Amino acid sequence: MRDAYEVLGVPRDATLQEIRAAFVRRAETAEHQSADEIAELRFAYETLADPDRRSAYDAAGGNSSGQATATHDEPHDPDIWLGRAWGETAERELPPRPVEPVRQSHNPVDRLTRNMPRGTRIAIDWIVTIVGAIAIVLAIKAWVINPYRIPSSSMEPTLHCSRPASGCLARFSDRVLANRFIYHFRSPRRGEIIVFHTPPEAAQKCGSGGTFVKRLIGLPGETVEERRGQIYINGNHLIEPYVRPDRRDNESGKWRVPKGDYFFMGDNRLQSCDSREWGSVPRKNLIGEVFAVYWPPNRIGFR
Repeated sequence: MRDAYEVLGVPRDATLQEIRAAFVRRAETAEHQSADEIAELRFAYETLADPDRRSAYDAAGGNSSGQATATHDEPHDPDIWLGRAWGETAERELPPRPVEPVRQSHNPVDRLTRNMPRGTRIAIDWIVTIVGAIAIVLAIKAWVINPYRIPSSSMEPTLHCSRPASGCLARFSDRVLANRFIYHFRSPRRGEIIVFHTPPEAAQKCGSGGTFVKRLIGLPGETVEERRGQIYINGNHLIEPYVRPDRRDNESGKWRVPKGDYFFMGDNRLQSCDSREWGSVPRKNLIGEVFAVYWPPNRIGFR
């Protein structure tokens, strides 16, 4: 019989851990080994893994005479012996694997679909994600921020519309963002550019209604007066740097703003159909303040 160290492939000064590791490697190929080779492997491991037997074996100069025969209390089937020896070795060498606690998902979708096939669960997860993203976008548009396009020249040159429409200065219309929640926390202020729903009279006077973008000029309870193109609030002249001289009209008029209403005018007075034509706007019609231009790229910025 071959030397025990040679059978396991370890040096004579190998540690117990090295001997056990070598045995595990050899045992992995046991199904391809003959009964004699398995008997050698068994003898080598049992001899070298036991300190007393190893000492006696080394003292005898590696004499293996009579050492490879199985005792009456050991199983004769090599597969049974290898399975038991390997299991005992692994149990001594490796620490017990910690049992991880089963984590309960707090995601209601995971809890509802946990018993479904994996493909179905993935499909449902994607559907829920897409629907959720759409819902978030719609919620933002409805209550937080909404985009608008400037279709006419009534706010030139502050906000551009696109040529060749009358009075428009740019190749592309400005696209703006309106803050839809700001007026839930404070009142509108004079001079702010605001998006609002027009009263019914706007469609009759201007030929179109719906959603307009204008500048807030008169506050509730104030008297707005225009004298040959100049605006006066309660008799005081209003300084308007946003109105260019060549876009100011030469009209005159006087309007009383009811309580709870607001008076709007365009910066391009010559081509603005505004509160001078169709009256003031109730507070409930105000959508939000324009705070930024996001298109075209050369116009991006906050207002």
